[in-house]
Amino acid sequence: MAGAARHVLVVDDSRMQRRILSAQLSRSGYQVSEAESAEEAIAICAQWEPDIVISDWMMAGMSGPEFCRVFRGLPRRSYGYFILLTSKAEKTDVTRGLESGADDFLSKPVNGAELRARLSAGARILTMQEELSEKNRLLREAQEVIDRDLQEARKLQQSLVRTRHARFEAADVSLLLRPAGHVGGDLVGFFPINERRVGLYGIDVSGHGITSALMMARIAGYFSGTTPSQNLAIYSNAQGELRGRRPAELAQRLNDLVLSEMSTESYFTLIYADVDLRTGKAELVQAGHPYPVLQRRNGTVEFFGEGGLPIGLIEGAEYETLTVQLTPGDRLVLVSDGITEASDRSGEMIDQTRLARMLRKFSQMPGPRLLDALYWATEEFAEGEIGDDVSAGVLEFHGPGSTERRSELGSDSKDDPPGET
Repeated sequence: MAGAARHVLVVDDSRMQRRILSAQLSRSGYQVSEAESAEEAIAICAQWEPDIVISDWMMAGMSGPEFCRVFRGLPRRSYGYFILLTSKAEKTDVTRGLESGADDFLSKPVNGAELRARLSAGARILTMQEELSEKNRLLREAQEVIDRDLQEARKLQQSLVRTRHARFEAADVSLLLRPAGHVGGDLVGFFPINERRVGLYGIDVSGHGITSALMMARIAGYFSGTTPSQNLAIYSNAQGELRGRRPAELAQRLNDLVLSEMSTESYFTLIYADVDLRTGKAELVQAGHPYPVLQRRNGTVEFFGEGGLPIGLIEGAEYETLTVQLTPGDRLVLVSDGITEASDRSGEMIDQTRLARMLRKFSQMPGPRLLDALYWATEEFAEGEIGDDVSAGVLEFHGPGSTERRSELGSDSKDDPPGET
């Protein structure tokens, strides 16, 4: 019988009523215990957990509804089904019983067929609850596995940015990456193109989570600094010398590649700069990413660019190479929309005016400290609720042979080698 394994506790101050109920329940295959008062029943419930409690309403001492309230507060591993025995039929009494936590009612004198039907209904509810609890347990275990995997994935994503600061002959490059969740679709990095040029980039894949992170990881392979032959931004000329592709050509190649080889609805924005460390000439492409920023030596801020189309969104999209001239003491700042679209409680975002104000405020800070301060200012503006990944990169141009401002960076970053991030 379906209810054979169920334990039922009968609580009634009438010995005769308990015996009648116990006999009916035993014949139906239930395991039965008895208590002559609510106080005794509470002591029994503290030792073992009855599946079903059948309690009289009117008892000496604690009443049935009062006992039910106490029963609901007892620690249990599973749900307990509670039935009140009553001769009361008024709606106010029924409401009172339900408010105390009772699941069902039985009228006295108890009809055997009705008792079995109510217990069967209770047993079905308990079975469904147990099945739900088991499924929830399995879901929690699965979630724990997923959380562990995502934590490892976050470590792997962070490992893509192996060097957060590097020093070149005429420039310093610093990076910031803060995913909003376990993993995200943002990436920043840099790589040497040859002995005089360096590439700096920012990527933001649409959406969030694992899909975005996987696409980001694949795109990261196209900007490898350790293996220039696999870097889409670098090629070898007829003499075997490494050269950098024009930024607009790079964006076009990436767009064609994503649309032809990646079966996904995701796309990404890109900002890429190719900087000549001897002349300070920087060529850039902006493909849907926030506008690049040029901060002059005196702290003034200039935004430039044309916006551009994201990569992997429209077939045959065209891109434009932008040119900007850096002079010693200037720096190029690239940020993701995790900063520019961060909003306060009123919905106001960090527009160009606010971003320029932040950069002017931190104009005397070297790259690593600038990026940290920029993140903290964004977090303060959003009142701790930054809803998107935050990434940024800054290239500080000192000019050939210049050592100006470098002592501000501190001894911990003086020996950072250039390389891929």
